[in-house]
Amino acid sequence: MENSDVKFRSSLSARLSVVFYIILCFEIGVFLTVLPWWPQGMWGLSDWGNNYFLLYAARKTGQGLQTVVASGWVRGAVTGVGLLNLGIAFWEIFHFNQTVRALDGQTAPRVRPTENATQATTTDHVPDHERENDSPNNAREL
Repeated sequence: MENSDVKFRSSLSARLSVVFYIILCFEIGVFLTVLPWWPQGMWGLSDWGNNYFLLYAARKTGQGLQTVVASGWVRGAVTGVGLLNLGIAFWEIFHFNQTVRALDGQTAPRVRPTENATQATTTDHVPDHERENDSPNNAREL
């Protein structure tokens, strides 16, 4: 009973993480896709090229920053990032179960070894900074 409860909580946690990730990607995508082209003054939002933070940064660095950010090239780049976020959100929606399994650590199906398969040999891993026969008694005194 306890094992199934842990598995259910793990699965629920993974599902909620994926759902919140989808919501986050979708919100960021819509925001970045629409905001650069939004008309001035609609719903209390200022123009993309005349917002408070941009004007503050332009005063500190020079007026060239405001001209660059207000250009169509930068607006298009920001819109592209927004569309990329929307694409990620929809990909996650269509691959929801696969992502949940990946978060649960169940990505690869378990395969039984066949009778004819050879056993993998294990090696004794020694860290790079140690030698196999290195001990404090082997140190030379100068």
